[in-house]
Amino acid sequence: MTEGPTRTRGRRVSFTERRERRAAIDDPAVVHDAALRFLESRSRSVAEVRRRLSTAGYRKELVDGAISRLIGLALLDDTAFASAWVASRDRAHPRGENALRRELQLKGIERQVIDGVLEDRRADLPVEAATSGGSADAAAAVRLLERKGRALSRIADPRVRRQRAYTLLARHGFDPGVSGDAASAWAGSLTDDPEGDPPVV
Repeated sequence: MTEGPTRTRGRRVSFTERRERRAAIDDPAVVHDAALRFLESRSRSVAEVRRRLSTAGYRKELVDGAISRLIGLALLDDTAFASAWVASRDRAHPRGENALRRELQLKGIERQVIDGVLEDRRADLPVEAATSGGSADAAAAVRLLERKGRALSRIADPRVRRQRAYTLLARHGFDPGVSGDAASAWAGSLTDDPEGDPPVV
């Protein structure tokens, strides 16, 4: 059985009716094709695909079969997905480890997979960060401040500038130690003002 049209004689078919039609489908290829369409725009986690197909109304056994087939074809791989997610975040939208962990949990990635991917991130430090004793989070914090620092650098008061930098980093999932160190170093690079005062939070 294939999926029917979304309109019946000019009347738009409701979500409930579409779910009922999908629940009656017994052809695994239909569910497999639906999963592939969902994967066209970007890679997804196993949980995301399962949630999408289940919400659409497909029967559990057909959803399980489609997911097993996609895993077998290496089109679904939670470790690869999580690694790519972290690399993308580090490149385009730097986040602290706390935020990365929360995001991956929301994607349905299992804890041991997240732990492994974040351990790889810590091991793959840029040379300059590794030689200076820095961490993956510290390097990401520097990148975030480089991207967002122009607006912050216009703040005249050095103390307020440091506070805003700290707040920016904390909002992006960096822990207090990394946020404080990175904000102070960044603010100190813009002024001769002493860096000793901690940010006010």
